[in-house]
Parts: sequence; structure tokens; C-alpha cells
Amino acid sequence: MSVYRLHYFPESGNSYKLALMLTLCGQTFEPVWTDFGSGVTWTPEWRRAVNPMGEIPVLVEDGVTLTQSGPILLHLAAKFGRFGGRDEAERFEVLRWLFWDNQKLSGFMAAYRYMRAFVEHSKPDVLAYHKRRVDDFLTILETRVAAAPYVVGDAPTIADLSMCAYLSFPSHESGYRFEETHPAIHRWLARIAQIPGWVAPYDLLPGQHLKCYV
Repeated sequence: MSVYRLHYFPESGNSYKLALMLTLCGQTFEPVWTDFGSGVTWTPEWRRAVNPMGEIPVLVEDGVTLTQSGPILLHLAAKFGRFGGRDEAERFEVLRWLFWDNQKLSGFMAAYRYMRAFVEHSKPDVLAYHKRRVDDFLTILETRVAAAPYVVGDAPTIADLSMCAYLSFPSHESGYRFEETHPAIHRWLARIAQIPGWVAPYDLLPGQHLKCYV
């Protein structure tokens, strides 16, 4: 069995994607809490030692450092034969939605939620811009999961695990109550939570939390 170390901080949805995938695949990992709030990932020392891209998460698999959540999810899906799509058509759809999520939904929700909940004085116009984008992306996802149980069809894939991550944190952080605003997303998240082995973000990622202002 491989040995995993996950550099993370608890509020990171991208970290949760990897922690959840490993857990659902029956793997354990050593959690390495990162003091993201102090700006440690900006320091030359941290970038030399951990990740030259200056980003969290970082997964170390048997001593090999892996970065970027999308490629890591694809790697783990291929390694464990789970959540990667059942045929060529599904695998294409997994890639399509995974790339969309990283650029659009997760990318903008991560920034919006961080500024809204974990920055004391964010600029209202910047928050409004990001919320407009998030609203649009949530509408796209709402339409998709209203038509099928999961993003790629009738079985969960890493596209679901990627896209659900930032939407699985407590609602006060993002300000979205999906049961009221996006009922299909709410039902989809409930289906994902029924996958055997599923664990909520803050239960899976321990450690000191960022100060929350909402």
C-alpha cells in the first residue's frame, strides 16, 4: 500500500478533494497542516521545500511530490480504478467537467468564499463581481444535476468529487443555502454524502482554522 502525506489547510476545498478521494478509495494519509493564513506559501523557503508553484494542496505519494488537484484526481482514479468513468465517452466527460470546474466553479467559489468569510475588509465591488460569476456557474451545475444523478451520468466520478468540494463547507462561509436557492445541487450533494466512506470537510481536515468574519 502506498504511503501518503497531504499538505493542506482545513478551509481549502482543493485539499478536501484529495482527502476525500483518498478516503473513498480506502487510503489513509498523514495530514500536514499548513499555516496558510500567515502567508507561508508565499515564502521562498516553503516554495523550495514543498511546492514551487506556491499552492496548496501538495500530495506526497511514496516520496514523490504531486501538485494540482485535477491531475492528482486523475492519477488516483487510474491507480485505484474508481471514479474515473467507465468508458471512453465518460472519461471524456470527466475531463470536460473537471477542467471546467478548476477554471470556473471551484476557481471563482474559492476566491469568493475566501474574501467573504476569511478577509476582514473585502471590497464590496470585488465581492459582487465574483458572486455574479459564481451565480452563473451554479446555474450551469444546477441544470446539469437536475437532469442526471451525477455530473457524468448515473454514477459518481472525480468530476463530482471536484465540483462538490467548495460547496460542501458550512453555508455561512459562502452565504449560499442550496436547499433554498439550488435544490438540484442540494439533492446532488446529499447523494454524494451517501457514498460509503464520505466524510465532511472539517471532519476530514483537522488543524487550526483561519479566523472567520461571517
